[in-house]
Amino acid sequence: MRMRRGRLLLVAFAMALGLLPADCAPSTPALTWSDEFTGPAGASPDQSRWRHETGGTGWGNNELEYYTDNADNAVLDGDGHLVITVRRADPSRSCWYGACRFTSARLTTYQRFSQEYGRFEARTKLPEGAGVWPAFWLLGDDINDVGYPECGEIDIMENLGQQPRTVRGSLHGPGYYASGSYTLPGPRTLAEDFHVFAVDWSPTSVSFSVDGHIYQTRNRADGNRGWVFDHPFSILLNVAVGGDFPGPPNDATRFPQHMVVDYVRVYAPSGTATPTRP
Repeated sequence: MRMRRGRLLLVAFAMALGLLPADCAPSTPALTWSDEFTGPAGASPDQSRWRHETGGTGWGNNELEYYTDNADNAVLDGDGHLVITVRRADPSRSCWYGACRFTSARLTTYQRFSQEYGRFEARTKLPEGAGVWPAFWLLGDDINDVGYPECGEIDIMENLGQQPRTVRGSLHGPGYYASGSYTLPGPRTLAEDFHVFAVDWSPTSVSFSVDGHIYQTRNRADGNRGWVFDHPFSILLNVAVGGDFPGPPNDATRFPQHMVVDYVRVYAPSGTATPTRP
């Protein structure tokens, strides 16, 4: 982000000196949707932007959490952040495996906002610990019509808490799966500071980046008939616990754990008018 702002300042300076014609200025994609999570401490996420998905069904992966719509699990902190918190559960809650061990939150813009193509990004500080599984992702909003994986899934950021410096980005479609990973340089972990996770999505490709560094690009031609990323997708934020993919928490995993989201922003493809759905 700093590199982009610096480049724009250089262009503006050159234009002011008459060294660069005005029509050479780079186009800036239009912001089509965002949540900056402004609001008082203790407030719920904006219900005009987000819906809670609730339950302890395992979510197709034998996960251990029960997703609630309670402020204990998703709340604004009053400093411009959304905080999703994983807690040890009241044993009176029932999950697919018996008494629930954990509660968390899963937020979606389904039936609130979806978009086809463009840039989707979030600035986020992640939780940590074995079995903790934060994610920022997109899901085809035709899922109730065509099912999964025909609707498509774009995982902008997934992190396994036992890998505190590495994130994954993935695409899922019918008969198609592609994934790559990015590891932070140096000793710092994803829980120590905020990072910007993004995809730039076009009719022909999806590029994944962390803090402006593109670490993988997947092309339509490689997906063949499994490429279903050509219709509006909605946004999800959640923190799962356990399940087949990350594995269970261990004795070293501390609770509560927090995923802190500074913002979520969506931009139209540069120079285009992108259709959205309410």
